Amino acid sequence: MMKRGNRHKKGLALLLVVMTTLTVALSGCSGDKAEDSSKITIGIPQDIDSLDPHKAEGAGTREVLFNVFEGLVKPDENGNLNPAVASDYTISDDGKTYTFTLRDGIKFHNGNPVTVEDIKYSIDRCADTSNGDPLVSAFSDIDSVKVIDSTHVAIVLKKADTDFLSYLTTAIIPKDSADTMETNPVGTGPYMYVSRSPQENIVLKKFADYWDKDNAAHIENVTFKVESNADAIVMDLEGGSIDMFARVTSAQASQLSDQFQVYEGEMNLVQALYLNNKVKPFNDVKVRQALCYAIDRKSIMDFVSDGKGEALGSSMYPSFTKYFMPELNDTYTQNLDKAKELLKEAGYPNGFEFRITVPSNYTQHVDTAQVLAEQLEKIGVKADIQQVEWDNWLSDVYTNRNYEATVIGVDASTLNAPALLGRFVSTADNNFTNYNNADYDAAYAKAEAETDDDKKTADFKECETILSTDAANVYIQDLPEFVALNKKYTGYVFYPLYAQDIAKIRLADDTTSK
Repeated sequence: MMKRGNRHKKGLALLLVVMTTLTVALSGCSGDKAEDSSKITIGIPQDIDSLDPHKAEGAGTREVLFNVFEGLVKPDENGNLNPAVASDYTISDDGKTYTFTLRDGIKFHNGNPVTVEDIKYSIDRCADTSNGDPLVSAFSDIDSVKVIDSTHVAIVLKKADTDFLSYLTTAIIPKDSADTMETNPVGTGPYMYVSRSPQENIVLKKFADYWDKDNAAHIENVTFKVESNADAIVMDLEGGSIDMFARVTSAQASQLSDQFQVYEGEMNLVQALYLNNKVKPFNDVKVRQALCYAIDRKSIMDFVSDGKGEALGSSMYPSFTKYFMPELNDTYTQNLDKAKELLKEAGYPNGFEFRITVPSNYTQHVDTAQVLAEQLEKIGVKADIQQVEWDNWLSDVYTNRNYEATVIGVDASTLNAPALLGRFVSTADNNFTNYNNADYDAAYAKAEAETDDDKKTADFKECETILSTDAANVYIQDLPEFVALNKKYTGYVFYPLYAQDIAKIRLADDTTSK
């Protein structure tokens, strides 16, 4: 039996423990932030395809790695290319030699200083053709990469290229790190890699020694959580398991409570019914044109995104202002009689059946496919929709080209026209539509060789016109982007590229942040 005195002493001890704990907790709140206030969980619709920035193909992968890696230059939200690993650069009068100055004091995430040898290694690795095409196709034009001294590197081209600077967003990685990049990626960005659980999450941490103090990360810990179940996104946002999700649908956005801020912008991609031009009946231009005449973009946009978005008539979206041609939207307007006539001329008077393979984790693309199927049925064309997981889509459709048609959005990895138009060159390794047009190849080659920017722009517009008139694909829209962010945070910005700049996000009540 416990004595009253001992009980009293133990009660006092317990009270002191509680008070001490409470004091510690309160002091934490009154200082920098509580433990859970410096982290954010961001939902992403699929797992990344690689931790190696030079081998990453998926747009969803690049938007995650954007926070970890930097090139000699780095894009900003206004579409400018700003010095990053390099502090400045010069371009020779003949446009063939790009000389970069290594930024003073810049470090990798492992604490080692970045050297000119690291720059040379990174560029040489992406230009290497020993295993086939270079990792960065534009780097095939590199004649040499020369270390001038401890702070300068010169990249010498075989021919002048006015777009070349945009390719130098390519990540700079430590020399001889290729074998460890998939397990321990090291870059110079505002966030450093911590861990990855395949099909579950990628964890990043703020890099304390980031060179750009004015644009350093605000949030300490970031988790990208794979959230492939479209039906669960709203529930998980409201439940608190994720704080942010980019590209929620308009319907999902309308379901969210007032604890979320919904940012609206553009996805900066070309959504289309992409056709495998190598298989019947899509190897016939008349069939492809018939499909273009059969669809009504406005109806698709009304259903998918409440009428928001930007109609497209070729493989270019509006953020590329000097290249975008809105007049191509009128190349094909819905004309069911014309569509049926073309099908008859092609030998399909009663239509045909085909399969649309769609990644199931992208609701907007699934919804678009459904509307397309309804519209095509009016001309006797029956489309069977096959929803597949992202990894299967990536392997079957994109890599192996084992498909008939797909609905997807194609983005630009760099701020230049070739990023969108280069994939339709017949020999391009990323030409997953198997498009083959000699006139297009010639027009693209002419554009690439041109050194006058105005003429180059006109040549690329000719490429867009060919894609449109030849009905390379059934072009639909640049989808609107709705980003749901818990109001605990603020600072989200849109980029003209497929990027999520997490360094700009901060706590809404963080008065110390800019």
